[in-house]
Amino acid sequence: MEGTAQIGVTGLAVMGRNLARNFARHGYTVAVHNRTAARTRALVEEFGHEGAFVPAETLEEFVGALERPRRLMIMVKAGEPTDAVIEEFAPLLERGDMIIDGGNAHFADTRRREKALRERGIHFVGTGVSGGEEGALHGPSVMPGGSAESYAVLGPILETISAHVDGDPCCTHIGTDGAGHFVKMVHNGIEYADMQLIAEAYHLLRDVAGHAPADIAEIFRRWNEGRLDSYLIEITAEILAHVDAATGLPFVDIVKDAAEQKGTGRWTVQTALDLGSPVTAIAQATFARVASSRAALRAAYRPLPGGDARQPLSPAEAEAFTRQVEQALYASKVIAYDQGWTMIRDGAAEYGWDIDLGAVARIWRGGCIIRAAFLDRIRAAHAADPELVSLLAEPGFAAEITEAQSSWRQVVATAALRGVPAPAFSAALAFYDTLRAARLPAALIQGQRDFFGAHTYQRTDRPGTFHTHWADPGRPETQS
Repeated sequence: MEGTAQIGVTGLAVMGRNLARNFARHGYTVAVHNRTAARTRALVEEFGHEGAFVPAETLEEFVGALERPRRLMIMVKAGEPTDAVIEEFAPLLERGDMIIDGGNAHFADTRRREKALRERGIHFVGTGVSGGEEGALHGPSVMPGGSAESYAVLGPILETISAHVDGDPCCTHIGTDGAGHFVKMVHNGIEYADMQLIAEAYHLLRDVAGHAPADIAEIFRRWNEGRLDSYLIEITAEILAHVDAATGLPFVDIVKDAAEQKGTGRWTVQTALDLGSPVTAIAQATFARVASSRAALRAAYRPLPGGDARQPLSPAEAEAFTRQVEQALYASKVIAYDQGWTMIRDGAAEYGWDIDLGAVARIWRGGCIIRAAFLDRIRAAHAADPELVSLLAEPGFAAEITEAQSSWRQVVATAALRGVPAPAFSAALAFYDTLRAARLPAALIQGQRDFFGAHTYQRTDRPGTFHTHWADPGRPETQS
């Protein structure tokens, strides 16, 4: 069927297969291709009734099945495999055609690929897709980068198959070259922080308040009816309520406590360091995963003394502590999201992207892993003030953080006193206190840097850059 498919998907593992089905379910004719032709045939045999598929066994057949301008989506492993697929297809394409990378590519690779293909007249659209396999099938959050011209042609299709909230598609043009994959990377960094904060809340409710997993599941269900309403809180309740069929134990007790990662959180932290963007809660969440997997280190530390191992709280105390944990979780969550938005702003400034921060919140309200009710408030805050420096500068969020103060500090202090690790809670609170402080000990650090390396400093009483001659006390400081 020459030139009949509006879009093509190559790479038919779970995500690629489900995206292809999503396109077909929405009425698009979809060319499908996989390096292993049997997988292509299996897709059409099993799901051909869902819509119009054009199976292709060769690259030439696949490209030939696409209408002009060709929209070719690759769903393969990030890194060298993506480069290899691009190099296979690019010679078969013509000026104005586009290659869409829907994998978890590093944004720097996307920038490189976009530049190289632009020079050949081909649009390269690095596209973040969040929501996992279910989101890919039923409606993900979609974060396309690339040129405005490519979005004019591709955008309506992606908007159609994305999740929708209040009638709005969870898809928007993020910005040029690697902006889409950059924003998806930050999304995943926030996801790491959100998951770690929830896990710490569970740990505190169990080890300090003495609640059983099934009871904590009910607490999370209750929280999910309020301001913490989110996909991650919802699934946490389901996980904690689940009982292992083989042992009769709570499911959470038979899972090895070593968290894995695919690298996007690590990329977020590495990039944040390059940008000078202080994503401390995200970083601590990432390091917490790493630490959980270091079996030998954990074994060496395990015999060492910890905090005050007092008895669990009384029922009344446990109820009060549970309310405090909710406050601490919410406040820490706001900090983590604020750090993510700050990093997006920093990345946009560094790479020349014009990113609508309110639109990012809008498209994360549905489909993606961190979808949450309070994202609509973030959207509204940025719509009201496009120059908003921080969520904490918005009166509503500021009032909630103020209200959470006592509980937030009490939870972090209790965790420290009892030896229950709460690295993300602690990092979020420390970040808050760092930024609200009138004066920081950074003045002493600058003095140290000037002492051992003549790195200079600035004064509070007059402009300029100064150096003290520490080895020659009688010599006046030098101004430059």
